[in-house]
Amino acid sequence: MSFSFGAHQDSALICGFVLAPGQAGRAIGLAEALRWLGDQDARASSAEFIWLHFNLTDASAQAWMQSHLSLPPEFFETLRQGSRSTRIEDADDHLIAVVNDVAYEFAFDPSEIATLWVNVSPQVAVSARSHPLRSIDRLREAVKMGAHFDSTVSLLNHLFRDQGDVLVRIVRDATVRVDAIEDSLLAGRLQAKRSELGQLRRVLVRLQRLLAPEPGALFRLLRLPPPWVVPQDLDELRQATEEFSLVIRDMAALQERIKLLQEEMAAQVGEQTNRSVFTLTVVTVLALPINIMAGMFGMNVGGVPLSDHPHGFAILAVLVLLFTAVAGWWAFRKRD
Repeated sequence: MSFSFGAHQDSALICGFVLAPGQAGRAIGLAEALRWLGDQDARASSAEFIWLHFNLTDASAQAWMQSHLSLPPEFFETLRQGSRSTRIEDADDHLIAVVNDVAYEFAFDPSEIATLWVNVSPQVAVSARSHPLRSIDRLREAVKMGAHFDSTVSLLNHLFRDQGDVLVRIVRDATVRVDAIEDSLLAGRLQAKRSELGQLRRVLVRLQRLLAPEPGALFRLLRLPPPWVVPQDLDELRQATEEFSLVIRDMAALQERIKLLQEEMAAQVGEQTNRSVFTLTVVTVLALPINIMAGMFGMNVGGVPLSDHPHGFAILAVLVLLFTAVAGWWAFRKRD
């Protein structure tokens, strides 16, 4: 029973690494992580630190973190709050980051945006997510490939840079799709493009709302950082957020471009509708004289004029053509 319980606990941990400045990360499991945490006081003078990445879909993940990690209550409160806007703030000298990211196979669907929670202290970095996310997976692959990290904050900065790269790729792919739609619009092909533009705009609006860092929390952190954060890491964090803000502005510009394309499409559709309505009106007006004449002379009553006249049909045809010409002139005059 104890073995199966330990295996169940290990399933809650996606990955774990022990890292040190200038050295590649060493993968560990929960058992070795417990031993490392037990010797944490003895390692206080060293620059070695640990990173644990948990899967919140496993029920034992949060219980293990509460039992074995010295995490502030604010971290578990953010877990209960669910998805919120991206932010990073100080809580009892712990950096708590709420990072909204996209699914690994992102296909411009708003449901493919999920949240990553991160807690960073001088020697322990903890991250947790419910769905596979692209940025944190890129960070994990970087550690596996031997990337070096000098501190837990440098690990967090790398995560923000990875998220910025992912967002740049999303904006680039969205721009390519918008370019193709604009070319189709110029060529007069509007089939199924309005719905695609609407979907793109909804995704970009949601991304901007969730991914844009809260300026107030970031300003407070940069003004009063925890004492253990070195100035170099703080500068890198500031640069990462500034680059991220530039990408957010590019996304806002792309949204405005999509809005203009939607307005142009709506104008073209309205123009096509007006032409169709006008054509239907003209046909109705041109057919009105002959319908009136046919109705009048088709009544089965006495006294029908020109019934005995040898040129009665020709006279009626001329009258119908004359009234039709007048009706056509009136209709086209209204159009002009």
